[in-house]
Amino acid sequence: MRVLVAEDEAKIAAFIKKALESHSIAVDMASNGEEALYLASVSDYDVILLDVMLPKMDGVEVCQKLRSKDVKSPVIMISARGATEDKIRGLDSGADDYLSKPFNFSELFARIRSVSRRKVTIMKPHIRVHDMVIDTNKCMVLRDGKNIELSPREYRLLEYMVRNQGKVLNRFEIMENVWGSGERNLSNVVDVHISHLRSKLNRGFEKELIRTVRGGGYILD
Repeated sequence: MRVLVAEDEAKIAAFIKKALESHSIAVDMASNGEEALYLASVSDYDVILLDVMLPKMDGVEVCQKLRSKDVKSPVIMISARGATEDKIRGLDSGADDYLSKPFNFSELFARIRSVSRRKVTIMKPHIRVHDMVIDTNKCMVLRDGKNIELSPREYRLLEYMVRNQGKVLNRFEIMENVWGSGERNLSNVVDVHISHLRSKLNRGFEKELIRTVRGGGYILD
């Protein structure tokens, strides 16, 4: 899963980013409305967490512009303003949900799960690829019934490849969607993580699930 967090308060933004990444979610950050609008317009996010009181362009206007551009990513508005009229204004702008500050992270994750179910491309709770089963709710991977222990980053990498099964993914695509758009020059790191992931998935099994496409990238098929 890939989430955009648009929040101008650095401390809150850091807390949210850390919490999301601890659940194997790739996170992109925006500190103002214009940056949020740009990132959400050029990238596909599973969920957008959008603070209402953003500099340069407030969250309501950002959401209105995204919907006018036909960006369908679910939006959760986050605001210290919890009055009914504020919630109505946010939802009428095209947001899917509205969460008042301060909030509990368990509630935030519940709302993320709820709105992401509405997205057409959302993964099923259990995905099977050959003899491998991925439990997307528990972030668990089984192959032929055997539990495969993956790091959060390895799981995120595998989930992204499963969601794009049969497609050749180049290093840039993998960097953008697994590490986030804020990271650069990670092609070496991508290769290392792919190598570790393949080793764990293939150990003791005859069929390799991930293969290299010369000059193209990697594919899970």
